[in-house]
This record gives sequence, C-alpha cells and structure tokens, in this order.
Amino acid sequence: MANAAASMHAENLYRQRKTRENIIAALLFCAAAVAMVAVLLITIYIWRQGWPILAKAGPLKFFFGRTWQPTYGIFGILSQVVGSLYVTIGALCIAVPFGVLGALFLAEFAPRKIADYMRPAISLLAAIPSVVYGFVGLRLLVPWLQGPTGGVGLSLLAGAIVLSIMILPTIISISEDAIRAVPPDYLEASLGLGATQWQTSWRVLLPAARSGILASIILGAGRAIGETMAVMMVTGSRFTVPTSMLQPGATLTGTIGMEFGYAGPDHQHALFAMGVVLFIFIVFMNGIVRIVARGARKGAAK
Repeated sequence: MANAAASMHAENLYRQRKTRENIIAALLFCAAAVAMVAVLLITIYIWRQGWPILAKAGPLKFFFGRTWQPTYGIFGILSQVVGSLYVTIGALCIAVPFGVLGALFLAEFAPRKIADYMRPAISLLAAIPSVVYGFVGLRLLVPWLQGPTGGVGLSLLAGAIVLSIMILPTIISISEDAIRAVPPDYLEASLGLGATQWQTSWRVLLPAARSGILASIILGAGRAIGETMAVMMVTGSRFTVPTSMLQPGATLTGTIGMEFGYAGPDHQHALFAMGVVLFIFIVFMNGIVRIVARGARKGAAK
C-alpha cells in the first residue's frame, strides 16, 4: 500500500511538472509567434506602401537617380544611399579599432576594479538618447570641424564621428563576450610556449574570437545605418551625391525623418520605398551575422 501511494504521488508530481512545462512552452511559442507576425506585418505594410512609387518610377531609376525633388515628382535616392554608406563606413572605420582594442583591454589587461567601473560607463553610452548625441555634435563637434576643414562643419564626417561613439557599446560588449568565450587552453598553451600576453592576445585570442567580433561589427553597422535624429542634425542634409566626407549630405533615415510630416501621397510612397531599401540593407547584414554564427558553430564542432 505504501509503495502504491508513493508511486501515485510521484506520478501526480510528474504530471503537474509536465503540465507546467507545457504551459510555459506554449507561452514562449506565443511570444515568438507574436514577434514573427509583427515583423511580417511591418514588412508587408512597408512593401505595400513603397511599391506604387517603385512601379511608377522604376526600381533602377529610383535607386540610381541623382535628383531628389519630390515637389516636381522626381524621386532619385542615390545621394541618400551614398550618404548613408559614407557615414556608416566612416563610423565603422573609427569605432572598430577603438571598440575591439577596448574589448581586449577589458577582457585581458584591465584590473578588475577598473573593468567593473568601465563596463557600466560604456553601457551607459547606449542609454543616451540619439537627440542628445545630435545636440552635442551640433554644438561642439560641428564648430570644431569648421577650422580644419574650412567648411561649414555640417558634414558626413561629423555624422560618422557621432555614429562611431553611438555604436561603440555594441562593438565593445559583444567583442568582449567573444574574447572571453575563447577556451582558456588557447591562452595557456601560447603563454607556455613563451609568448607574451600581448602576442597571445593579438595572434591567438583575436583570431579565435573573430566570428564574434565580426558579428559585433555587423550589428554596429546595422545600428549606424538605421540611426536618424543624430545624423540628421549634423550632416547638413544636402541632396547631392557627395564625393568627400567633408561635404554636407543626406541619409535615407534622415530624409524620412525630415520629410514624412508634410509629404504628399507620391512623396510618402517614395519615403516608404526608402524604408524598403533600408529593410533590404538590414536583412543583408543580419544574413551575414547568421552565416558568421553558423561558421563559428561548425568550427567549434570540428
């Protein structure tokens, strides 16, 4: 009798645990499904709103057109595409060296107390609103650039510098996690062979963590290309195809942010079509991240 009662009690406990697990699994599935449906609906809406102008003007003419005059029905976004690429690539050229070396310092060289203070400070950079970055760049960075460049200061270079500061937390935090994920055996083997700590970091840790570092760079690029307010405030928003980082220029996100409030029907469709272009860029970058992550898993399995 005692054994039967204990068995029945254990079976009831198992059923209750199984029921709770099923409920939790169902809730997690619903949360994931809601996120997927939301992304799908946003994608469909953007494509539906942007397609009329693409069909009317033609995708090639829209993308490679050099003139943006919505009032006259001329929609060419090449100047905004080139401006977005300029500020994004410029921001990466500035942020990647500082971000990777900063992550290496926090992971391997910084004393524990210093690292414990620096990590929250770096994370705090991601919490500052973009309009604050834009205001600081407009009041401090733009006047400082007027002297060396001889221009007005409002330029793609100013946008790249502001964006580089904004994407630093992403690059540093993810790169540091990737460096810390390298097996300690790699470090011990290199030091055991007589390499210095810097040689080990440069020739062993960074190559071993390259997939995670590359993922941080691509995610930083996604953040940079999608930024609106800060870039809009310091780049000058000139709708000509730029040939230098020192020239004013316009970006895709900045144009959408400035003009959507007063845009007419065709103008709004053109701005949504810009969103389609941004969406393609972001999907492309996320695809690269997935390929890199898959390659890292295959390498770890080997």
